[in-house]
Amino acid sequence: MSHIIVEDLRKTFFVSERSSGLFGSIQGLVQRKTRVVHALKGVSFSLDQGELVGYIGPNGAGKSTTIKILSGILVPEGGKCIIGGRTPWKDRIRHVGRIGVVFGQRSQLWWDLPVIESFDLLRDIYRVPDSEYRQTRQEMIDLLDLSNFLSTPVRQLSLGQRMRCDFAAAMLHRPEILFLDEPTIGLDAVSKLAIRKFIKALNKTHKVTTILTTHDMDDIEALCDRIIIIGGGEILCDGTLATLRSQVSSHRYLKIDLINDDFSFEEEGVNLISKEGRTVTLAFDPTKLSAASLISQITSKHEVEDLFVENPPIEEIVAELYANSGGIFG
Repeated sequence: MSHIIVEDLRKTFFVSERSSGLFGSIQGLVQRKTRVVHALKGVSFSLDQGELVGYIGPNGAGKSTTIKILSGILVPEGGKCIIGGRTPWKDRIRHVGRIGVVFGQRSQLWWDLPVIESFDLLRDIYRVPDSEYRQTRQEMIDLLDLSNFLSTPVRQLSLGQRMRCDFAAAMLHRPEILFLDEPTIGLDAVSKLAIRKFIKALNKTHKVTTILTTHDMDDIEALCDRIIIIGGGEILCDGTLATLRSQVSSHRYLKIDLINDDFSFEEEGVNLISKEGRTVTLAFDPTKLSAASLISQITSKHEVEDLFVENPPIEEIVAELYANSGGIFG
C-alpha cells in the first residue's frame, strides 16, 4: 500500500481586490470585490515508503497549497489525502508528530539559544524518550558535523551551519515523512553538496519519504529519481527525469572543444546553439542522427581537442513543458 495517497484534491481561495486611490478605498468599504483562485484543480498522486520526489512548479502553481494540505494546515474542499493511514486535517496532532519540515528561509530553532538547547526543547515538545533522543541527536551530529557549534547561539551561525542544524532538528523525533521547501536556498556550493549528501543518506538509511519543493533544478537533478510538476493547480507531468525529457523533447547537445577557432558545419536536423571561442555547442535529435555518426562527421572536418554529449539542462526542459502547456503559471 502507498505511504501517501492523494486523490482529486481541490482547493479554492477568494482574494479581495480594490481599485487604487481614495475612491477605490471608499468603494472597497461599500462593495468589496473578490477574485476566485483555484489553487488545486483535482491533484492526484501517490508515493511509496522511502520515495524521494521533486515537487516543482512556478510561483502560484499550487505547490505550497498541496504541502499545507499534506501537513494538516489546510483543509481541501474536495478530494482525499491519506498519509500513513491518517487524514492530516482530521488527525492533526498525531499526524504532525510523524512529519518533519525544513524551510530554507524559516528556522524552527530559537534565535538566542545555543543549538543544543533548541534540540532539547524540541525533544520535550515532541515527547521523545530520552534514550531515543540521545541516540538520534548523536547520529545527526555525526552525519551533519555539528559538534563544533552546538553551544553557539543560533543567531551567530552562518546560513550553512543553521541549515544543517535545522535538518537535525527536523529529524530528532524520527519522522516518517520529510517536507523540504527550498532547503539549499542561499547556500554556497560546499554547503549545498553537504546538504544533498545528508538528504541522500537519510533517505537511503532511514527510508524517510521525502517531498522536495525547490526552484533549484540542480537539487532536483542531484537528488530525485521521480519528479512531479504542477502548474495552474494541475499535475503537468509525473515520472522520472528521463520520462520528462522524452515527453518534451528528444534532442541532445554535443559540446566540442576545437583546436582552431574556425568552425563550419551544416547537416539537416543539427542546429548551432552557441560558439564561444573554440567551444561549440550543437543540438541534434539522436532518433534521426546518432551521436556516433555526428561525431564522425565533425572529426573528419575539424581538429577536435575534446567533446562530450549531454542532455539539455533540466531548466530548459521544465520551461518548455510550461510553454507547451499554455504558459500555466498559476
